Amino acid sequence: MITRTLFAGFGGQGVLLMGYVLSHGAMLKGLNVTYFPAYGAEMRGGTANCTVTLSDKKIASPVASNPEILVAMNYPSLEKFESTVSKGGLVFLNSSLIEEDPLRDDIEVIRLHTVELAREIGSERAGNMVMIGAVCAKTGLLSLDETNKGMKAAMKGRPDFFEINQKGIERGFAFIEETKSTA
Repeated sequence: MITRTLFAGFGGQGVLLMGYVLSHGAMLKGLNVTYFPAYGAEMRGGTANCTVTLSDKKIASPVASNPEILVAMNYPSLEKFESTVSKGGLVFLNSSLIEEDPLRDDIEVIRLHTVELAREIGSERAGNMVMIGAVCAKTGLLSLDETNKGMKAAMKGRPDFFEINQKGIERGFAFIEETKSTA
């Protein structure tokens, strides 16, 4: 098994942290992992993306040219990376910022109003945790417990954020469960 993911958005949206949470959770699960961040010079508002590759075998390259999973937190990221997603892949859209539809019809699209869902749990800033929870729930890459452990490992030394982030992750898992029952 090998799974390539690409997280992309503006700096300040927690894009790199989502990849870091997935990476740590997967390592704790015993998988081989590569984490490859890329970001502009700006601290907030610039571009940011990272690729995370998970495998039960050795990983030859950290580059994920054709990811199976794309998480687009803004429209420029969807526009830039949609064409790279492998046929039959999954695209998670932050529909709080992206109204447009992907141009392709050979991918599955999951839309999440991350800001609104994060607001439900008490902090708009937890939108990235809602998203990573939904990604892990939909793909089965990590269980709820593994995702929370990944978040705690990724944010070691910052326990003040554990509770709200855990609520965000749980809300993402619940969102996927809710969409199953309405489908």
